[in-house]
Amino acid sequence: MILITGASSGLGAALATQYAEEGHTVTISGRSAERLHTVSEQHTNIHPIAADLANEASVTMLFDKLSASTPNTVIHCAGSGYFGGIDTQQATEINTLLENNVTSTILLVRELVKRYRDKKINVVIVMSTAALAAKAGESTYCAAKWAVRGFIESIRLELKNSPMKLIAVYPGGMDTDFWPSSGKTLDTSSFMSAKEAAGMLKQALTASEHGYISDITIQRG
Repeated sequence: MILITGASSGLGAALATQYAEEGHTVTISGRSAERLHTVSEQHTNIHPIAADLANEASVTMLFDKLSASTPNTVIHCAGSGYFGGIDTQQATEINTLLENNVTSTILLVRELVKRYRDKKINVVIVMSTAALAAKAGESTYCAAKWAVRGFIESIRLELKNSPMKLIAVYPGGMDTDFWPSSGKTLDTSSFMSAKEAAGMLKQALTASEHGYISDITIQRG
């Protein structure tokens, strides 16, 4: 079974659809039950569970509902954007950004490690190329993604002798509804689609018996 978070739209939804079409059982999670239903109704092997990953009780509930089935792959796509010059950014929006990107990742990975650290599970954390380079007008977004990157690299050290593997993914710009919801206006017509990015990521996640790709950067052309 594959668990995909942030799967109500964008990359998460595209991954869910592609894995389902290959016959995999997929559980999808997101905050909007209605949007999850829209994704899941197209395939009988996609099962939605609404959850707020920035809330500890909600994370626990999500995994309690999975108790009958241990995921072999978890792909964490949940997150949000917030942009603009630092002098224009609002404290409430900054806090929401940090909860949606940093807190959600920490609570999700914490729960995975508590429950499954001795299981052979690939935990895929989708970040952004904003975790690799500073960008003007994206200061707090970069800060959030750099924090997630530091967290993941630290947890890798804690899991050094564990069969659980953490895979970091750094996608470039995708043409999804991420941008309108972030408040940043730009022309995304030359960006890769979520379907294209999902296909490339799925291919890169294919592992051999004795190896896997631990860090994946998906650049837009």
